[in-house]
Amino acid sequence: MLDRSSLVLAALCATTLAGCVASNPDEAGAQEELHCREAHRFLVEDVGMAAVTDPDVFDDWRTDQQVPGCRVTAAGLTPNTPATESGLFFEKVRAAGWTRTPDPQDAPKESSLRFRKDGSDCLFNFYVVGMLGTEAEAIVSEERVPTPQLDRYYVLAMCMPEMESAPRG
Repeated sequence: MLDRSSLVLAALCATTLAGCVASNPDEAGAQEELHCREAHRFLVEDVGMAAVTDPDVFDDWRTDQQVPGCRVTAAGLTPNTPATESGLFFEKVRAAGWTRTPDPQDAPKESSLRFRKDGSDCLFNFYVVGMLGTEAEAIVSEERVPTPQLDRYYVLAMCMPEMESAPRG
């Protein structure tokens, strides 16, 4: 049975993430992967997750632009409930010096929060059931195998250059 955060992420993926990822991520150059460097480092070194970074292009509703960037797909293990681990995860994000972006237009009740650091804006999505179906998700899943004491969770960080939000309305 899926818990609430999994169901919400499934809906988010169906309505938002699928619409955010452009059909040809190869258009994003390796230069854009630099925007994921700190998120990748943080997820691996500070949180202890397995992570893969790939270039991507996003239809950014916050800026009303097609924006080249990158995504970090990560998996970790925890003895905690998903709600507890999600809260701890976002505490670690803040403790590592990430700050909320101005007018983030994200989904805080769905464990999807936008943060800024070192010239990059990253939307961190916390989820507990692998559902992206990407090669990166398969790779990190194999590197973090659950045990009877530990459950697997995932983070998808979608990063792009730091930008201000487009005016609303």
